[in-house]
Amino acid sequence: MVPRIKLPDGFEISRIMKGGWHLAGGHGAIDPAQAMRDMAAFVEAGITTFDCANIYTGVEQLIGDFRRAYPEHAGHVQVFTKFVPDLADLATVDRRYVETVIDRSLTRLGVEQLDAVQFHWWDYSMPRYVETALELQRLQTAGKIARVSVTNFDVARLSEIVDAGVHVATHQLQYSLLDARPESGMVEYCRARGIALLCYGTVAGGWLSERWLDQLEPREIPANRSLAKYKLIIDEFGGWARFQALLGALQTISQKHFTDIATIATRWILDRPGVAAAIVGAINAAHLFAHQQIGEVTLDAADQALLASILGPRLGPVGDVYTLERDRTGKHGRIMKYNLTHTPS
Repeated sequence: MVPRIKLPDGFEISRIMKGGWHLAGGHGAIDPAQAMRDMAAFVEAGITTFDCANIYTGVEQLIGDFRRAYPEHAGHVQVFTKFVPDLADLATVDRRYVETVIDRSLTRLGVEQLDAVQFHWWDYSMPRYVETALELQRLQTAGKIARVSVTNFDVARLSEIVDAGVHVATHQLQYSLLDARPESGMVEYCRARGIALLCYGTVAGGWLSERWLDQLEPREIPANRSLAKYKLIIDEFGGWARFQALLGALQTISQKHFTDIATIATRWILDRPGVAAAIVGAINAAHLFAHQQIGEVTLDAADQALLASILGPRLGPVGDVYTLERDRTGKHGRIMKYNLTHTPS
């Protein structure tokens, strides 16, 4: 039921990816044994591609433990991790730093080669991102990395990396009915260069669901960082009334297709040009059946027209990919955590 896709190099992934951020803490207590059972359930359901990061506390190790505990599934799993140097370290990132972090990811995941490493750089004023991408490519040549990818780069800096000779396989970015910033040049750039898009935030941390339909706007910023982050995106999108209009349209479409709002929102993203996969944040397997339904839904012209009547013309968020989040003095940047790698000396 879960659709699959081949990346330009022939590597096959599930078009629904299991996200790992929600397993890193701050979203509720995690029982490692139950988390691994849930991973097995996802694989058995056809969601075989996992997303994680060196900065998602404990998640690489948890996936590695899962691979060892469930050897019958290990060979069917694809893992896309991230390489995210700490903001405090950007000025001194060098070959040793890069290889130390990559070696640690290999050890945690229990593999000899990483399927993909998605590279993120916090501050473009520290101009070492091209050199760092080239170091990742060197480790690709050495066999430690199968694919060099990026996450949350803008067009200008991604083009610098590509022009330096780095073959970028995928770009993970935030893209949803609420956030169309990738359409401000990134989608076109990546399509022209065979870079597949992996999209997170497709259901805005749970805001795009029946839970919030016909509800009053919360007066306080949610304590949950995911909800807080995407509430700011709702504000940029045009505010609570416009958000409610979007939820109403999604409910109409979901009832027509005998499914739920989150499924329709995710299906819409999968139908966008250049999108290879959508990443679903899942603490557990409670919504697994709904995730499986995504591949069965086909949005027709009437569905698309109804959504277009709400979406256009868009008010925001504006700018290139992740530009708002890079402003550490702004409301989007202030909720980010910038130093989580804890690289050994």
